[in-house]
Amino acid sequence: MWVLILGLVVFLGLHSLRIFADDWRSRQLARLGVKRWKGLYALVALIGLVLICWGFVLARQHPLPLYSPAPFWRHLNALFMLVAFVLFFAARVPRNHIKAKLGHPQLLAVKVWAVGHLLATGMLRDVLLFGSFLLWAVVLFAVSRRRDRRLGTVRPAGTLKGDALTVLVGVVVWLAFAFWLHQWLFGVNPLT
Repeated sequence: MWVLILGLVVFLGLHSLRIFADDWRSRQLARLGVKRWKGLYALVALIGLVLICWGFVLARQHPLPLYSPAPFWRHLNALFMLVAFVLFFAARVPRNHIKAKLGHPQLLAVKVWAVGHLLATGMLRDVLLFGSFLLWAVVLFAVSRRRDRRLGTVRPAGTLKGDALTVLVGVVVWLAFAFWLHQWLFGVNPLT
């Protein structure tokens, strides 16, 4: 369990710099330059992600149930994931109404992903993983929205083309995950 916790601290700690150390982050960006900062950031994030994955695999070897979710939550989680994938791609597809309206759809995707998985699973490892990401996303979303208001951030208006592309890509990737990738990557069929 300690490897999972260390991975969460490294990964989410790094991704929390805008919350707790935004001035320090800005100074480092200026000192190192954008390319070196992004390279270092990517390296530390990758280390954290590897530790999370490795820690989760290790934690699966010693299951500790905390609660037993109703079976229908596993199926409902598939719907949560569809929403999460659309939100995730809304952060990347230009000029869609979702990003224009919500501002930070990737953080909302993380929230939906985490809540769905918390409802569908009940092991300690799941609560640590998904609960940590949920707490992080809630805090970062609030901080980001507050910063947007303070800076007067205005996002480009959405278009129907942007909306259609966002939904299409989200649904296609969700289908790939639901029917193949989730089983292949994580050893769990989300539809059974």
